[in-house]
Amino acid sequence: MADFRLIPSIEQLRQRATIRALEARFGADATVDALREAAAAVRDAIARGDAAPPGESALVAKLETMAEARLDEQFRPPLQPVINATGVILHTNLGRAPLASVAVDRVALVARGYSPLEYDAERGGRGRRDRHADALLRRVTGAEAGVVVNHHAAATLVMLAAVAAGREVIVSRGELVEIGGGFRVPDVMAQSGALLREVGTTNKTRAADYAAAIGPRTALILRVHPSNFRIEGFTERPELADLVALGRRFNIPVAEDLGSGYLGPPERTAAAPYPLADVEPSVGASVAAGADLCCFSGDKLLGGPQAGIVVGRETLVAAIRRHPLMRALRVDKMTYAALEATLAEYAAGRAATTVPVQRMLTMNGDFILLRAETLASKLRAIAGWHVNLVAGASAVGGGSAPGVELPTWLVTVDKDGLSPDALESQLRALTPPVIARIERDRVVLDLRTVLPDQDETLAGLLEGIDRTNGLQSL
Repeated sequence: MADFRLIPSIEQLRQRATIRALEARFGADATVDALREAAAAVRDAIARGDAAPPGESALVAKLETMAEARLDEQFRPPLQPVINATGVILHTNLGRAPLASVAVDRVALVARGYSPLEYDAERGGRGRRDRHADALLRRVTGAEAGVVVNHHAAATLVMLAAVAAGREVIVSRGELVEIGGGFRVPDVMAQSGALLREVGTTNKTRAADYAAAIGPRTALILRVHPSNFRIEGFTERPELADLVALGRRFNIPVAEDLGSGYLGPPERTAAAPYPLADVEPSVGASVAAGADLCCFSGDKLLGGPQAGIVVGRETLVAAIRRHPLMRALRVDKMTYAALEATLAEYAAGRAATTVPVQRMLTMNGDFILLRAETLASKLRAIAGWHVNLVAGASAVGGGSAPGVELPTWLVTVDKDGLSPDALESQLRALTPPVIARIERDRVVLDLRTVLPDQDETLAGLLEGIDRTNGLQSL
C-alpha cells in the first residue's frame, strides 16, 4: 500500500516562506487551490507506482514548484507581447498596428487618472465625448467634421443607420465585399435598417447604372473600396468624382467606405517611392473629390488603435452623433488618447518616422539587410545553426493593399535536430513568442516587422534555443 504520510498538510505548506510569497502574489484562495491540485497529483503518482516517494524535503520542494507553475499558468494574461517576424505589417491575428511611442505614453497618462472625457472645463458642466479627435480629424483629412466609434464595421453601421435607415442605398455588385470574420457589407447594411439596391455587375458598373437606380426612396450612394481583393481584366468602375456629380445632380449624398484609413504619403521625401501611393485612395483625396462621408479604420494604415472613423459634412456627421447607436458604439478615453496622439503625428508631419506602420512601409531595404546580417552573424557563431540571407517580399496585410509586395531581406534559419515545423514551434514557445513563417520548407524571419529595439532580444532568444537544445534558457 502506498505511504502518503510524507505529503505535508496544506496548512503546513502555507507556513513556508515560499508559499507565503505565492499567497502575496496570487492570493490565498488561488494558492491553496494550487497546493491541493499539486498534492493530489503527487498522491496519484505515488498510488500508481510511477516513482518511489522522494524524501520529505524533496517532496516539499516539488509541491512548491508544481503550485507555482500552476499559478503562473492560471494568472498569465492571454495578451502578451510577441515579436512579429512574419513580414506582415498589419497582422490581424497579432493585433494589427503597433502604436507609436507617443500614443502609448498618452494612453498611460490618461489611464492613470481622471480626464475630461465628458466634461467641459471651460463651462464647468457636462461635455460631449463624441467631440474628441474632431479637430485633428478635420486637419488631417480636410473634412468639416469627424466622429469616432469602436470599429470600422461599427462606423459603417452607424453611418448607414443615421443617414439611410428605411431607405435605399445604392451599391455596385462588385463592391459587396466580405471582410474578416465572415462579416459582409450586405449583412451590416441589413442591421442598419437601410435597404440594399444593387447595381451593375461583378466586374463592370457604370455611373449610368447608379443613375438608373435612383428613385424617391434613395437615401445614399455608397462606394466601397475593395481593400482586401482585386478584380482585374475586363472591368469598369466609375470614378468617385463621377458619383459625386451624380449625387449633386439628384441631391443625394455620396459616401465612401475606404477601409484601410490611408491618409496619404508621409510629409517627407522617402528613399524609395511610397509603396501605396498608386493603389490606396487617401481619405483626404476622397474628401477633396466631394465625398459627403468617408469611413475607415484606425488600426490599419493609419497606425492607431482599433476604431472606426467617419468624416465628412458637418450636417451628416451631426446626424451620426445624435443616433442612439452612438451610445453602444462609443469608444473609451484610452482609445481617444491613442488616436489623438497618432493623428497629431500626422498633423505635425512626423508620422513617417514616429508611427511604426509608416516606418515599416517605407523602411529601406539596405537597412533591413544590415540588421539581417547582424542577426545572421550572431547565429552563425553558434554550432548547429545554419543561416542564409535571401531576397524576399513583405506584405501590408490587414485587408490592405492586396497584391502589393515590399522588397525585403529574409533570414532563413535551420537548426540541427529540428525540422522546420519543430523549429517554428520552438520559436512560438519562447517568451516572448517569436512568430515566423515557413517558406519553401524553411523557417524565415523578416525583420521589416521586428521593431528595431527588439533586435537584441530576438538574437538572445534564438541563442537560448541552442543552449538548451530547443528549450528557452531560464
